Amino acid sequence: MTEQKPTVVLVHGAFAESASWHGVVERLLARHVDVVAAANPLRSLAGDAAYVRDVVANIGGPVVLAGHSYGGMVITEAAAGNPAVTGLVYVCAFAPEHGESALQLSAKFPGSTLGETLTVYPVATGGNEFAIRPDAFHHQFAADVPAAEAAVMAATQRPVTEAALTEGLPTATPAWRSVPSWFVFGDQDLNIPVALHRYLAERADAKSVREVAGGSHALTASDPAAVTAAILDAVDGSSA
Repeated sequence: MTEQKPTVVLVHGAFAESASWHGVVERLLARHVDVVAAANPLRSLAGDAAYVRDVVANIGGPVVLAGHSYGGMVITEAAAGNPAVTGLVYVCAFAPEHGESALQLSAKFPGSTLGETLTVYPVATGGNEFAIRPDAFHHQFAADVPAAEAAVMAATQRPVTEAALTEGLPTATPAWRSVPSWFVFGDQDLNIPVALHRYLAERADAKSVREVAGGSHALTASDPAAVTAAILDAVDGSSA
């Protein structure tokens, strides 16, 4: 525990970008909570986590890490052995064990329809990257967001490499084993099955679990109030 209020670092996942946290950032600032929405490179799990560790180090104080979707993979790795991280918030996110990848976890329970909506193409640096087809984005990613807003989200989505989604968690001891965690997710998530969210929250012995009825995978956009509430619980719980 620390007396200094932690800074919140938000880490977006695949097919999103840092502005996807817009409503959450507004609410945190209104509560006088310092916040940084990091630009997750989405190139490799180890590399993305190293970047987030740099962001945390630059803050120079206690940090609550919040990750959305694949961002949960990144914060789990970035927080491993990092004493600056006082809390973890998983927002419709993966909370992996050593060796588990995003792709592997998403198939652990039935229900994800993401695969059939993806376009795959090679990148000059090697391998492939994925994006969600614009015509499929609204239903797949953000069904509870207005169509016009979902169209903007589709146009601004950040593709992710196949390597990032298939890389297992490098660290031997995931951060959620020693750092308190909070989970919030929608029960209509079509990217990550709700059964997996429940399983991961239970495995991590989460401090609290918010399950949003009717919530899509894009909970940061569709219900920023619920996401902010979970993050504020983490801020209060790790600075009390």
